[in-house]
This record gives sequence, structure tokens and C-alpha cells, in this order.
Amino acid sequence: MPETASRGSSTDNSPQCGPVSSASASRAAGLRSPSGVPSPRFDSRIGVGLAGGFYPAPHRYELFLSASCPRSQRISITLGLLGLQDSVATTLLTHPSGTPEAFASLRSAYEATVHHYDGPLTAPALCDRWSGRIVSNHTPDILRDLAGLLSGHNEACPSALHPPELAADIEALRELLDRKVTPSATPSERSAALDLMERRLSLHPYALGTELTAADVDLWVALVQPGANFLRPYPLLQDFVRRLGDHPAFPSANDVASDAA
Repeated sequence: MPETASRGSSTDNSPQCGPVSSASASRAAGLRSPSGVPSPRFDSRIGVGLAGGFYPAPHRYELFLSASCPRSQRISITLGLLGLQDSVATTLLTHPSGTPEAFASLRSAYEATVHHYDGPLTAPALCDRWSGRIVSNHTPDILRDLAGLLSGHNEACPSALHPPELAADIEALRELLDRKVTPSATPSERSAALDLMERRLSLHPYALGTELTAADVDLWVALVQPGANFLRPYPLLQDFVRRLGDHPAFPSANDVASDAA
């Protein structure tokens, strides 16, 4: 069994990005991955457990991210905002034929975590380089741990990206975006959500106030999804995308679109 930390994990009802390797893609990379087999969820947390656990240490952890996955984009931007690029390694997964070594490393991590694992691979995934195991493939917990102990923050010294007083609002906005600002949402649902965000930005420069938080990362990624031509009636949302796109931690919207192509 993988090591566990003492903190619990959150629920997550947002849509999955999906496995990064299907059966055919895995075979092309020399990996086994039968179709129809769900990837297991790992939801350990970074913390100091009684048996050691997954405690924070520079260069101990590696993130496997998928180039076309909005969740991976959220994590990549968060790494930049927290200045963790040099202490948490990242490996980008494109297509198995293009990044076979990366897929082989991720497969090894799954197999180290689950004996004889032979299912699909899922990213984002946070891996422990010391044991070779997966810590978590649950994006909300990964984001919290990046903004927490991995960046030197705790309850006594919270991260500006996750201020405790805005925790419930950040969760509520993420749920709203994952349900109503997606390709699967109806036009009326999406319009209602965008109208709400446009009104919020008429009152302050960021999604939840005067300071940039994790909610802005979620909102920006939702707004720059490929084919997001629904922003024309929303000048403040367009300005929001441009402003954050000028920040070095955020890729340009054109880069996001080209990565997903």
C-alpha cells in the first residue's frame, strides 16, 4: 500500500480530462493498457504522517501533466505562480509515440503503486521520486498541496492563492466553471455563468476580489479553452484573459489552443 498522510482529501465532481493513454496508444508506445478499465484514484496528501508519509522536500516530487488537459494547465500555472518550477519536476505528456519515455515513467509509477497494474494512465499525477509511487492523481488535492506545504505554507502562514477566508468561494467557483463553462454545457448555462463573472469583474479586477487567487487560475483556463469564441459579448472577461496572459506564469491563449490541437 502507498504511504499516506494524515489529512483527508476533498470530493471532486468536475469532469475528468480522461486517461492519457488508451489501449491502442499504449501499445504504440510499448505499454499495456486495456480499454474500458478505469484508472484508480490515488488521493494521498503531502504532510508529515506518523510513519513518515509523503513529507515536503525539495526535488522529491514530479508532476506528470497532459498538454491538452485543462486540469494540467491549472497545475502548470500554479507552479509558476508559486515559484515551484525548480523544486517540483514536471514531465509533459503529449502522444505516446511522441513522448514514449514519459509514458514509460508514468506507467512505472502506476505499477509501483498497484501491483501488476495494467490499466490506463491518467494525468495530472503527482509522483514521489524517492519511492517511485503515485501520491495523488486528484487535481484539487494536488493544487492544495502545491499551495500548502510544498511551497512552504501552512495554516499559520497560508498561501495567497488559497486564503482560508476564500476557501469556500474558490471551491464554489471551480464547481460552477466545471459544470457550466465547458463544451458540454448548454448555451444558456454558459451565458448565465459568464454574465455572473462579467458582473464580478465590473466590481474588482479578479474573480474574488482585489488579489489574484486560485479562482483566477480556474477562470482563466476555462475562458481560453480551444474554440472559446463565446467571449465576444464580454469585454471585461476579454480584458481579464489579456491581463493574466501577460503574467509570466500564464501561457498565451494562442499557446493553449496550439497545444490542444
